Amino acid sequence: MNPIDFNGLDSAVHGPIRLGIMTALQVDGTLDFTTLKRRLNTVDGSLNLHLGKLQECGYITGRKAFIDLRPKTTYRITTAGRKALTNYLQSMKSLSEYMESASEGQASS
Repeated sequence: MNPIDFNGLDSAVHGPIRLGIMTALQVDGTLDFTTLKRRLNTVDGSLNLHLGKLQECGYITGRKAFIDLRPKTTYRITTAGRKALTNYLQSMKSLSEYMESASEGQASS
């Protein structure tokens, strides 16, 4: 029996950049574009693409402002985003526990 429904994984959260965005916002709170870009070691276009997808899903919100005539966009995780991240991490935890028990079963055979 499969421990999780892989078809049920939230593809909006799955993936290193999106998972990184969600995790960073959950742990650190509101972050600006430049901070996310540096933390995730990615380029503007890629980060913009993933931020846009997470905003479309309602998992994060963005706020644009001008600081000394320079644009600055900050992002925060929403309640729906927190729930999606928690569900995703729980699925990964279940998979990890299943794999661990399967490995132990093979070792004793």
